Amino acid sequence: MKILQICLKPPFPEVDGGCKAMNAITEGLLSNGLEVKVLTISTPKHPFLKESMSSSYLEKTKIEHRFINTQVNPISAFCNLFTSKSYNLERFYSKNFEELIISTLKANPYDVVLLETFFVTGYIDIIRRNCEAKIVYQAQNIEHDIWKLNAKKENGIKSWYLNFLAKRLKKAEIINIKKVDAIASITDKDKQRFLELGCTVPIVTIPFGVNLSDYPHKTADSGDKIFHIGSMDWMPNQTGIKWLLKNVWNEVFFQYPEAQLNLAGRHMPEWLRSNQKINLTVYGEVESARDFINANNIMVVPLLAGGGMRIKIIEGMALGKLIIATSIAAEGISCTDKENIVIANTPKEFQKAILHYLSHPQEQIIIGKAARLLIERSYDNKVIVNNLVKFLKQVIN
Repeated sequence: MKILQICLKPPFPEVDGGCKAMNAITEGLLSNGLEVKVLTISTPKHPFLKESMSSSYLEKTKIEHRFINTQVNPISAFCNLFTSKSYNLERFYSKNFEELIISTLKANPYDVVLLETFFVTGYIDIIRRNCEAKIVYQAQNIEHDIWKLNAKKENGIKSWYLNFLAKRLKKAEIINIKKVDAIASITDKDKQRFLELGCTVPIVTIPFGVNLSDYPHKTADSGDKIFHIGSMDWMPNQTGIKWLLKNVWNEVFFQYPEAQLNLAGRHMPEWLRSNQKINLTVYGEVESARDFINANNIMVVPLLAGGGMRIKIIEGMALGKLIIATSIAAEGISCTDKENIVIANTPKEFQKAILHYLSHPQEQIIIGKAARLLIERSYDNKVIVNNLVKFLKQVIN
């Protein structure tokens, strides 16, 4: 089977959850003996860093890229108001990348074109005109649902504009899911949403998985280091941390002065870097997410809007950490409250959960062990990619 994988950003280096999800598929397909060619957009936020890729990776994937300036342009955003197109989708279109897709399809026949995320589905029509391959949409989120939730957190003109973008996104998603031959959804909930939106093509759930060898099993330490790690240029992460600092952290620190909150992630905003709260350390981007997770004890994921699957939760579980998260953050993960994760949705629930497990360190370890066991049973990337390969063969046949 020959697969052309088209990505909205370089899957390597794995600088965020989206990259990790795409690269897990790339590596998994290659390990199954499939031939994979990667085409990717590079952007100001996610540049193409050839020097970070091994010669083996470059040879196996034959990766190529084209740069697109996806930064919001006020003039183009204003002009878009008078069209019927989704501005979110338009930002990821360029003639240069389209030409790269065409030349790649003409140079080699492919069995499957795998579209990684909704933001490259704008190239479906050009792919159809230039090959007979099956087009499979690898969906990490229901994009318009995220924007609708973001809009509810804002007021005035910003809320109106986010709702406007969400409506355009919904229209584009409904159209494009009917143009592909199949969909690989990252969660069962997203799969159900696609069906509600009118999906009639074959659809399967393919969750994010980890290579267990990259997360060697050991009992995690307990302690009073609370942490969050995530890309801070993603609006729901910023909103969640603002909520945590405003509504939760002061009370936790007041009752448990030894508690330490450590924050890490790419593109840390200045308002957070300059925050002067006591016992708060803002690290920004860290060299190794795994080392940062291992150096801390309790992961908090106060997500108030989102979709798909939170990959950092999977990684935290793989490393045996106690995770306290909102129901939204835990969506798509087959976890159980108080068994292998702790669910908290209100400020009081978050305060109570953090304070309880700070005072009961042995319970941190027990739930962390159960979390690791869940990953071993349900999120081994070898098993997950094998299921994807079976699905792709069915689509082809």
